[in-house]
Parts: sequence; C-alpha cells; structure tokens
Amino acid sequence: MSEKQLSENSRSPWSWVPSLYFYQGIPYSIVMITSGLIYKTMGVSIAVFAFWTSLLYLPWAIKPLWSPYIDVVSTKRNWILWTQLLLGAAFIAVGFAMQLPFYFPVSIAIFAIIAISSASHDIAADGFYMLSLDQHKQSFFVGIRSTFYRFAMLTALGLLPLIAGLIQENTGLEPVSFQVGAVQYDQFKASDVAGFQIIRQEGAPKILIFPKNVQIPIFEKGKSALDSAVIYLALSAPPAEGETIVVNLGRNSGSKDIDLPKNRAGRFEFTRMNWNKPVSAVIRVDHNLTNPTHTLFKATAGNIAFSWTVSLGAIGLVLLLLAVYHRIALPKPLDTKEKTKVDLKVYGEVFISFFTKPGIIPALIFFLMYRLGEAQLVKVATPFLVDSRNSGGIGLTSAQYGIAYGTLGMICLTLGGILGGVVASKYGLKRLIWIMAFAMNIPISVYVYLSTFQPAPGDFSIYLSIAAEQLGYGFGFTAYMLYMLSFVGESKFKTAEFAIGTSLMALGMMIPGMISGYMKELLGYQHFFIYVLICAIPGIIAIRFLKIDSTFGMKKK
Repeated sequence: MSEKQLSENSRSPWSWVPSLYFYQGIPYSIVMITSGLIYKTMGVSIAVFAFWTSLLYLPWAIKPLWSPYIDVVSTKRNWILWTQLLLGAAFIAVGFAMQLPFYFPVSIAIFAIIAISSASHDIAADGFYMLSLDQHKQSFFVGIRSTFYRFAMLTALGLLPLIAGLIQENTGLEPVSFQVGAVQYDQFKASDVAGFQIIRQEGAPKILIFPKNVQIPIFEKGKSALDSAVIYLALSAPPAEGETIVVNLGRNSGSKDIDLPKNRAGRFEFTRMNWNKPVSAVIRVDHNLTNPTHTLFKATAGNIAFSWTVSLGAIGLVLLLLAVYHRIALPKPLDTKEKTKVDLKVYGEVFISFFTKPGIIPALIFFLMYRLGEAQLVKVATPFLVDSRNSGGIGLTSAQYGIAYGTLGMICLTLGGILGGVVASKYGLKRLIWIMAFAMNIPISVYVYLSTFQPAPGDFSIYLSIAAEQLGYGFGFTAYMLYMLSFVGESKFKTAEFAIGTSLMALGMMIPGMISGYMKELLGYQHFFIYVLICAIPGIIAIRFLKIDSTFGMKKK
C-alpha cells in the first residue's frame, strides 16, 4: 500500500463522522416532518398531504429489500458520494417545483426520489462507518453520530422554517397585527360588522381587518354560552391580473387559550374577483379559561412559494458542498467486492444470517421495545410544554421552548451522547447497558413531576427537568446503537444486516408514535407520562437475555 493510501485510510474520524451523519439526518427530517409544514402553508388539504407524505416513509421502512445490492455492488464510499450529489440536486429541483402551478404532484414525485436516495445513503453510510472504524472507535463515535443526526433534525425543523418565515414576512404585503382579548361576560361588547366598509385605495393592496380590537366573553356554562368571535379580512385594492394573494392568519404571541379552531386553517386567497369581498375567520377561547387574558394575532401575505424555493434551494446547495467535502474527507478503506449476483439466494443468505443469530428473540424484543416509552414521549412532550395551562400543559412561549429544548436540551443531549460513547469505549457495552437503559428511562419521570405541579413558565425546574431528560436520552440511546453494531458483528453482509436493524428501530418508533396521541387523549397528560414510564419495562427486561461480548467496544491492547 502506498504512502498516499495509508494517509487516506488513517484520516481522523472527527473529520468525517459528524458531517456524514449530519448529512444523513437532513433529507429524512425534511421529507417526513418539514414537508407537512410546507404543504400546509401552500394551502394543500391536511388529509391529502398527510396521506402522501406518510407514503414517503416507505423507503426507510423497506430498505432491507435492496440493502444486499448496496452491500455487494460497487463500494460504500461510491454509494455515499453519488447519492449525496443526487440529493443535493433533488432539493434544488423540489425548491423550483414550488413555483409551478401543479407543484404538488411534481414535488411529491421529487420527494419520493429523495426518500429512496436517502434510504440508500443511510445503508451505505452505516456500512462505511462499520468498515472504516474498529469496534473501539465505533463505540467511541456512536454518541457523536447520533448527536449530529439530531443537529440535522434541528436544522430541518428550525432553521429551514425560520428562513422561509423571514422571507414571507419581508416579501409581499405589509403584515398587520391585532389584539384579541378574553373578558368577563358583563364587560363584553360585540362589534358591529356593518362598520366594515371597503373603499378602494390607490397603490399596492393592503390587508384590511375588522375589528382591530376583538373581544370574546369567557365561557361560563349556563351563563355565557358564547366562546368565539368572528373577524373579517379583505384587501384595499385588487391584485395584479392573474395574481393570487394568500393571507395567512395566526397567533403571534400571548395566551395560548385564545386561538383559531384546530380544524380551521387561517389561510385565505384573494384575486381580482374577490379582493373586496370580506372573508370570515373564527377565533375561540378555551372553555377552561377563567381569568381575562389577551393574545396578539398577525396576518401576513408574503410570497410563500418563493420562500420555500429559497430555503429548499439553500439546503440543496449545502448538501452539494458537503458532497464535495466528503469526496475529499472520506477515507478509502479496503472494501473488496466479490462478483456476486444479487438474486433471491443472496437475499435469503442475508435474512437467514440475521434471523438465525444466537439470541435473536430477545434481540428483536430489545430492538422493538427499548424505546417504547421514549417513542411515545417524543410525540407528546412538545405539545405538553407549549399547551395552555388550563388544558394541563406548561404554557411555554416559543422563545422559552427554544431555550429549553433547542439550546439547553440540545447541549445536554450532545453531552449525553458523547459521554455514552466515551465510557462505552472504555468499559465495554456489557458492563454499561443496564446503567444506560435506566439513564434513558428514569428521567422520563420529570414529566410526571411537571404535569402534576405545573410550575410557572420560566421556572428553573422546567429547564432542569428537560436538561435531565435529554442528558439521559443521549447517554442511554448509545446502548441501542452499540448493541445493534455488536449484533451484526463481522457478518459477511453486515451492511445489509445493519439496515434490517435500523428498519426494526424505525418500526419501534413508528408504531408506538402512532398510538401516542390516542393514549394522551384517553389518559390526560399526567397519567400518560406514568404510562410511558411503565412502557419502558419490557425493553429493560429484554436486556437480561441479550448475548453481548464482554469486550465489545473496548480498546484492544
């Protein structure tokens, strides 16, 4: 082996593991989560986009079907580089598709290409990770890779909508804010809609709202049955010929007890035909509210399609730059390929190898149930933290939630993941797996405390609780990834087998997540969090029966 090849093979994992797994998390997060926000703001029916975006999950769920092909055809490094280039170009393409009149079917088709390419990239990246690092380094960096995957999710769920939102606020018509107050019934004064007169004004259209200050009486059973108010929106001048101006109405700040009905979208379209015909919007007050409060609403009419074109295009450019970087930074481990024809025999060998390993039954239970509690908690934690206090939530503002989860929570998640990798590489998985399991599940009890005592928004105990839960999750999740690596071991088709393991992991998150909302509605927040703690028991019990090499993950002397 030449000196150049030795240099390429000995590159520090720090130069490529964080960026590789940051890349891996971006497409999944945008396709599975952010796409819903995109289509909602573009005016697509929730029932329509929920159906089609749910179908987009399929490639990640069935990726073991083509993982043997990736395992035996070309090198994993080549698969990574080519899929990264394709993904970057596809995100730029889907951004431009938002400008088309028939953007929905075109964008869904491109998102499908992204989903298939991303699932293939995941298979290759995980295989490359196992091929390039020995067991000790795999253990050390498993927390790092998980952390940067979560960073990618925050980028997709936070930065992308932030860019789009800023563009929407700074393009199109000037935003209009107005206040809605919930008052006692004897202080309520109804508005007269006859006072809303639209007189055409010269120049660019402006958003008109009537009334400017809205009052809603606090609901009292048997005394005040009124719990909502109607406002009206129109424009001051007609849009340009062929132009449609979309006005989006939503709560901007203040009490969460006053909001639009959950089944009503605050999206209204105006053309030259209806610019001066007022449309109505209903604003409701929560029936559990007892004291007067107020909320600030904002109506915006930015260029929504353009905002998503820019933000998706920017993500595409970042992914292309990362692909170029990985062309330079990824090592070139020995990845010899046998001339194996990918047929049913190969698929049979892969699945037989995986499902006939010693201890497969407790392994399957562990894969599917280790995160049974966390999979449901993650779906309900955010609604609980931002929900109104009268509904059992904490009532955090967007800024408070951002500090608690986006800043402090992410720091603790990072520290937990790094700590898990470091100690596992020193003491081995077998000695630590019990500690990691309890570290991930016991901190869930902080939500029982929060739902029982409902500390005031901004209370230090809220931030401390979230920090503890995220630190424990980061530390405990390390055990899950390490066991998957140890279970696959040095199998001939370890890339394909690891893909089976990650599919089981996805299944273990998907199915519990699907029922979590129903369980919360059935039990309420407090009893739901107790139920989540109980759900952790089967996965912990399964650990007792797992077969783990006592030296796995430890540095060999």
